[in-house]
Amino acid sequence: MIKEIIVVEGKDDTAAIKRAVEADTIETGGSAIGEAVLKRVELAKERRGVIIFTDPDHAGERIRRIVAQRVPGCKHAFLPEEEAMYKGDIGVENATPEAIRKALANVRTEQLAGEGGSVEVGWEDLIEAGLIVHPQASERREVIGKLLGIGYANGKTFFKRCVSFRITKTEFNEARRKMEQQLEQERG
Repeated sequence: MIKEIIVVEGKDDTAAIKRAVEADTIETGGSAIGEAVLKRVELAKERRGVIIFTDPDHAGERIRRIVAQRVPGCKHAFLPEEEAMYKGDIGVENATPEAIRKALANVRTEQLAGEGGSVEVGWEDLIEAGLIVHPQASERREVIGKLLGIGYANGKTFFKRCVSFRITKTEFNEARRKMEQQLEQERG
């Protein structure tokens, strides 16, 4: 049984989670998250902890942002887009139990401001790695986001995730090395 309560978008996501693991969920009911749902998430965070596990699409990222802003310090699980896709539909409900277990095994904890030491990965590291201001920046962020377990995001959000999840320089450089190898293999 997973101790934390998992925040998902809807009942189909809850069903997929329950096929994979024994856990309790809170459903947001989509992107129009009501005050009552946010209060339940706050209580869950206080009592048991929360894992935000939303779809890897624009709406899912919006929900993740809303919940994380309202309830700081949540844990986050990310599902790669290709593991959430079925017949053109993207969502946690489409993932296999194995993909869900993997995402939950690689949960990242968001650090609150003032916690921990200094930020190790800087904006210049993202530029140097070709994750921003680069012709293939989007593709590169997608690959390294999977490797780091923080999901795909635009440049600004990717940087915020590196900071809030306290990605170390060592972690980042190792993921960057693997990303370069993977992209080189794909180019052939």
